[in-house]
Amino acid sequence: MNARKLPTPGTIDRPLTHDPMNQAPMTPSRTEQTARTSDAMASHQNRNHEMQLMPEALARAHMQQRLYEAEHERRASRLIAARRLQRRAERASLRARRALALAVMQ
Repeated sequence: MNARKLPTPGTIDRPLTHDPMNQAPMTPSRTEQTARTSDAMASHQNRNHEMQLMPEALARAHMQQRLYEAEHERRASRLIAARRLQRRAERASLRARRALALAVMQ
């Protein structure tokens, strides 16, 4: 008698055997079908949940952008103030040198 062996596990691309009699059947079992259906439902519910959270994510992105812009403006204003103070210090230094030169010459 020709006894049929149990199907061997493998993938479609790389079956463990090329003998059609020893390959696993291609039809999914009943549990796999219900698992796919429940996965699809979970995916659909997850997608709906993501859609409901989109306004929050958008608001969060806007807030991050505004915080970044505010920090950028603060840095720019600090740089402008530092340059202004540097110019003032340089002018004071020149005045002090001139005053010293005048004092030495007299």
